[in-house]
Amino acid sequence: MNIIETKNLTKSYGKSRGIIDVNLDIEEGEIFGFIGPNGAGKSTFIRTLLTLIYPTSGSATIFGKDVVTSGPEIKEEIGYLPSEVFYYDDMKVIDLLRYSGSFYKQKSSNDIEKRIKELADLLDLDLKKQIDDLSYGNKKKVGIIQGLLHEPKLIILDEPTGGLDPLIQQKFFNLLREENKRGATILFSSHILSEVQKLCQRVAIIKEGKIIKVEKVSSLVDNNYKRFKLETVSGVTKQYFADLSGVSDLKISGNSISFLYRGRINDVTKKIAELDLSNMLVEEPDLEEIFLHYYQKEK
Repeated sequence: MNIIETKNLTKSYGKSRGIIDVNLDIEEGEIFGFIGPNGAGKSTFIRTLLTLIYPTSGSATIFGKDVVTSGPEIKEEIGYLPSEVFYYDDMKVIDLLRYSGSFYKQKSSNDIEKRIKELADLLDLDLKKQIDDLSYGNKKKVGIIQGLLHEPKLIILDEPTGGLDPLIQQKFFNLLREENKRGATILFSSHILSEVQKLCQRVAIIKEGKIIKVEKVSSLVDNNYKRFKLETVSGVTKQYFADLSGVSDLKISGNSISFLYRGRINDVTKKIAELDLSNMLVEEPDLEEIFLHYYQKEK
């Protein structure tokens, strides 16, 4: 079952960038990554999905229900953390979280109180402090608790780790894995590729408002891709590799050659064997290299 489905979802701002014909299916129980640099359209997609802004055209469903016509009903089962959080500065953290919990009638006040304490202890958040006295990272912790306190079926996170120190980030990732084991589906939007690689099963790459690739994270970095780094005794030009399909991100500096390769390993080794090599390194590329490869390929 697909928890999220979009069909040609578009939000146009005229000359400013929005999203264009986004088709995306996110399955129940997935931790799904949504990656792209700042300004690529990640937040616009999420806000349109949540009807914080309305689509120009196309459609989207969550839990099989149209997001426009069934918005209030859908939101009862969603936990959302925006990229930037803003609160009433003169409230105490505990009062804000209790107020947030009061909107979720499916949970008793005792359940909400227990959940707030559990999450605050885990994230090392002082519930007695005023919002105005919190650092950016601690305000982000408030947002995390606010999004998770009602144990939602769908968790949507937009750049959630900003301001969190590495230890809290790790606790947060472990918490998300536990929520996923509980049955929650998670949409995790980020421009930090290492986060997506650690946490997510599938990923969509967005560029200039368009989805350019949807793939399993494991497939993006599987053995089909290799990074070759060569040192030759005499120089070679880029033309030497022109007849070898599967080569991308080719860089030559003096006698140093580097490229990303996808294809039959025998083909590339035969080509390399013709060179007078002084050194060679073959390694697995990381997700960032694959990501940049797709961005360059789509230019």
